[in-house]
Amino acid sequence: MRYVVIGGGIVGLAVAHRLVQDRPDARVTVVEKESGWGAHQTGHNSGVIHAGVYYKPGSLKATLCKAGSASIVEFCDKHGIAHKVTGKLIVATDASERPRLHALFERSVANGLPVRKVSQAEAREYEPHVACVEGIHVASTGIVDYKAVCAKLAELAAEAGAVMRLNTAVTGIRSGAREVVVRTTTGDITADVLVNCAGLHADRVARLAGIQPPARIIPFRGEYFELRPDRRHLVNGLIYPVPDPQFPFLGVHLTKMIDGSVHAGPNAVLALAREGYSWGRIRPRDVAEVAVYSGLWQLARKHLRYGVTEVRRSLSKRRFAESLARLVPEVTAADLVPAEAGVRAQAITPAGDLVDDFLIVTEGHQVHVLNAPSPAATSSLEIAKYITARLPL
Repeated sequence: MRYVVIGGGIVGLAVAHRLVQDRPDARVTVVEKESGWGAHQTGHNSGVIHAGVYYKPGSLKATLCKAGSASIVEFCDKHGIAHKVTGKLIVATDASERPRLHALFERSVANGLPVRKVSQAEAREYEPHVACVEGIHVASTGIVDYKAVCAKLAELAAEAGAVMRLNTAVTGIRSGAREVVVRTTTGDITADVLVNCAGLHADRVARLAGIQPPARIIPFRGEYFELRPDRRHLVNGLIYPVPDPQFPFLGVHLTKMIDGSVHAGPNAVLALAREGYSWGRIRPRDVAEVAVYSGLWQLARKHLRYGVTEVRRSLSKRRFAESLARLVPEVTAADLVPAEAGVRAQAITPAGDLVDDFLIVTEGHQVHVLNAPSPAATSSLEIAKYITARLPL
């Protein structure tokens, strides 16, 4: 059986690795338009091994994230990839946030996670500089370098016989009754099964393959700062606010990375290109697609106040620092230096709803991963198991 995997981020590489592990006779080809693996979402994320706190019990995100937080650690242990299970604090900074914190605790318990409520004094045993009235501690959260995980997955897949094609962009797809032909800038690839893990471009690849996706990818830029080296002592691990369920993102938080740096963010603003890592990166085609999409306008109407707040914070380091100071009051604008941004591929329905769960569409001999934002990196090995179990032999 011949398989072609489109996309060389962590999900695509995990699928290729799982295929060559489970099906030694499989002929697997991975195509990636960039010159390296994990160049976009995977290589620009916060490096967090998520526990699965936020996700609806029984959802794919909840199930695969919980399993993935264990399997990614096991993979890193086996292959000598630097990682650390640090735990994290989620804190209520005033009494009004307590009901949301308690609801999050109950959801975490329902998801079978190792969590406990902590008092203000107990929170400061973990994070001496934190400000809160109460918190929850999640023991299974950690940090890792996901690009290092990608490199190892690519290496293992290649060693097992997969054909790994970098600098190879997909230009067209012809799907027949028995096989699919993927046209690329380095030649055609004929396969029995296509797996689309194209991330920021997943909906476009689906349309090339004749599939009408039920949602469209809208890119949101996650903007980060990091603390100056002499201020890193303010954070021991991971400090998160209680998310507001009315809004689609988690809010800015503080993360001590695997290299000891402390990242602050992300702010979330609409990107003006699918790979728009700055305000100056604009692609007219991407802007035009967004401008005419009814789903985005519906979303904007629902979350206008939130969107305005994010844009203001994007344009003001002082506002960004003020948000962080709610968690750690000693943080000031002078402590922040710009860090690399990321772009989140968020699927939005025509009705303006964010797709909450992973969205994986199977049709004939094609599988399309159409929504895999965070915690997809954490869940990547489990997403691969989920997909390959449903592929024809």
